[in-house]
Amino acid sequence: MSALMDHIWVDICAVTDIPQRGARNVAGIKGPIAIFRTGDDQVFALIDRCPHKQGPLSMGIVHGASVTCPLHGRNVDLATGQLMGADAGQGCAPRINLRVVNGRVELAAEALR
Repeated sequence: MSALMDHIWVDICAVTDIPQRGARNVAGIKGPIAIFRTGDDQVFALIDRCPHKQGPLSMGIVHGASVTCPLHGRNVDLATGQLMGADAGQGCAPRINLRVVNGRVELAAEALR
């Protein structure tokens, strides 16, 4: 059985409810969760804190499959949560398990309040 099937899933929203190249927030057990939608409609979820200085990633600029933190311009890979470029290996924004089913975004229940 795959790891994604081991979760209880909670329906959050339609993919189209998330702005393209933007984010939407939901409350999580470890703090706010940012759900990102890329220009090509990929969807990712991270704890909404930059690993550099805890800036709100959901307020950053999404480009490709990364987001730039609005506080200090650090780039975070949306798939891994890892800082990129010169900051690679300097921290990680924790990933949240998600899946898209019939155009709906579902998050793993254990990440939510």
